[in-house]
Amino acid sequence: MSEYGIYETTNPSGLRSFLGDTLGVRGIVRKRRWLYRLGETRIHLDDVEGLGAFLELEVVLADDQSKEDGARMADRLFAELGIPPEDRIDRAYIDLLEEAAR
Repeated sequence: MSEYGIYETTNPSGLRSFLGDTLGVRGIVRKRRWLYRLGETRIHLDDVEGLGAFLELEVVLADDQSKEDGARMADRLFAELGIPPEDRIDRAYIDLLEEAAR
């Protein structure tokens, strides 16, 4: 489950610098992403430098839907795509890059 906000800026490099100075930079993830939509689900096909290819599902919930509803929708689509639970990864790309560097 994730929540996010959108902040519009006319100075993205300044914002990046400010956030890096304030919060620190853990690492940089370089990826190429193809985005598809299927109903309320965003399907991301990612090619991540240093890691390889990934498929990510992002179910956008309506106000009356629960986390469990979203998980069921994602599970159903994973099953339809033939992706078994043991092939799923529950960590961020930066976590995987750090693990690979160790």
